[in-house]
Amino acid sequence: MAYGELKNRRRKDYGYLLEYRTRWSDNDMYDHMNNSIYNFLYDSIVNTYLIEECGLHPPTSPQYGLVVHSHSDFFGSIAFPAVAELALRVNKLGKSSVTYEIALFERGVDEVKAVGEIVHVFVDRETGRPAAKGMNGDLKEGLRKILVQQSKL
Repeated sequence: MAYGELKNRRRKDYGYLLEYRTRWSDNDMYDHMNNSIYNFLYDSIVNTYLIEECGLHPPTSPQYGLVVHSHSDFFGSIAFPAVAELALRVNKLGKSSVTYEIALFERGVDEVKAVGEIVHVFVDRETGRPAAKGMNGDLKEGLRKILVQQSKL
């Protein structure tokens, strides 16, 4: 994805939104939110969506997602006491993998602050290996709700 294209992302480009009130401890010595917090927030919105919309119960579900890739592009900073607005969509949905795109906005500001990507491979709990028959129906159905493009397999 081109850097300029990501920088032009808006909330309307995403199918699921979640707020996060920044904390004093999120700031680093440079007086902005530490990079590690972005990853924490990306993981949080993805798992909140999986729990709320896909029927995932992390401790007991027969399948769960393992992160096999993640990265972030930064366009601006955010700092306590701002409220972050996280936005989520699915860019690619495979048999046992999914590519999420997450945007971080600051409440009241139109421009995106960061756009991240996480790739999950869903594995069977019993084997720890990629789901041989693919993701279960509830997972796939929930992820399709926020899918913006289907890859050509």
